[in-house]
Amino acid sequence: MNSWLLRGVIMSAAHIVTRVVLGILMVNAPLHGTVWKTVGVAIVVFIAIIGGGIDGLRDAQAHEDPDDYEDLTIRWLRAGLFAGWVAGLVCWLLGKFVFAGIGEASFWIEMTAGAFFTALIIFIPAFAGASVGRMLVRRQQRKSQPPSDDSDAGGARFADARVSH
Repeated sequence: MNSWLLRGVIMSAAHIVTRVVLGILMVNAPLHGTVWKTVGVAIVVFIAIIGGGIDGLRDAQAHEDPDDYEDLTIRWLRAGLFAGWVAGLVCWLLGKFVFAGIGEASFWIEMTAGAFFTALIIFIPAFAGASVGRMLVRRQQRKSQPPSDDSDAGGARFADARVSH
């Protein structure tokens, strides 16, 4: 299974479960809809940040040189697009035939606007998480490396100049 496909399946499942729970909550407590929607989007974004962060950590640990990093951008873009289309289709089917209140958008709206919105709320946080994960590993690697002789040479020269006066 491709790595983007695995991430897409996981994010699809997270989005579908979130929308089903959101639909149930909206039917039972419609006056709190803004809170439910905000929490639902936050959950999907949080899962994407964590997934991207884990990818960034693993990638930076596997490759010391940033030029050798894997292309996580395309991996998460594909995962986001896959999740958007799959979640859009499944949620449209559930809303049309199973649950009332999960959504009333037409098929084409779900498969275009809904899918691309889902792709964005997966791709952008995952990309940010991967960047932060890589940054944390690089920072840790820089801290663990002893200072090079070239970088300390200027400081030693100035220290000697101050002592001689």
